[in-house]
Amino acid sequence: MAAPILALRGVNKSFGPIDVLHDITLEVRAGEVLCLLGDNGAGKSTLIKIMSGVHQPSSGTIEMDGTSVSLPTPRAASEKGIATVHQFGGTFPLMSIGRSFFVGVEPTRGFGPFKVYDRNRANDIAVKAVRDFGITRIDDGDRLVGGLSGGERQSLAIARAVHFGARVLILDEPTAALGVKQATHVLRIVNEAKRRGLAVIFITHQVMHAMAVGDHFAVLIRGAVAADFHKGEKTREEITDLMAGGASMASLEAEIESYMNSHGGHPPPPAQ
Repeated sequence: MAAPILALRGVNKSFGPIDVLHDITLEVRAGEVLCLLGDNGAGKSTLIKIMSGVHQPSSGTIEMDGTSVSLPTPRAASEKGIATVHQFGGTFPLMSIGRSFFVGVEPTRGFGPFKVYDRNRANDIAVKAVRDFGITRIDDGDRLVGGLSGGERQSLAIARAVHFGARVLILDEPTAALGVKQATHVLRIVNEAKRRGLAVIFITHQVMHAMAVGDHFAVLIRGAVAADFHKGEKTREEITDLMAGGASMASLEAEIESYMNSHGGHPPPPAQ
């Protein structure tokens, strides 16, 4: 089996005396969607920032293609082919689609001091990139990004990342603020990215969306991986229970019931 494109090995993160991440080991391969599940406060945001070069791990290693790497800055992560798309797409509402697609790396025409932004080229490339992902409603690169739906903005950001050579695509709650139709668009884009051979890390707290696209799943609870499994190994109910701490709660309830059965129906005494 090929080495994972991106792997975390025993990663811990502390901020002063506060331990946020505990011994995180995860990996994702080309053409695979790793769904990282967890409720608010599970540590997902800190983990995203470590993978995207915003934070450095307190200990542990990050590997790409089986080799340990350092990601001291977001630019370093981007140069390694790691692209992060946040909930609202990282696009610019007051820019045109073409300009937003190329912001910071705008194509030009002309020479020397006579170089100018090549609007037609930028528009053509941006529209084609998005339409190649199946979002055919976008056909005008001069249209303002702010006029796009949430799903279309996500699609634009993903298409941009792929165009500029992303190998690992980190999607931070991409469907959280979307309706059913728009969320379906984004899930289709995720599947297309997988088909193209990208390694996709899909962060979400919505189990149904994860099950629709995921190959590999990890449940994060209080900064630690509570479960790591592959498609078909757990039901939706089991995953939901894990996320909510339901598995430990069910175990506690079973212990209480067992105690009561052996003590004439009396509950356990309060802790001293």
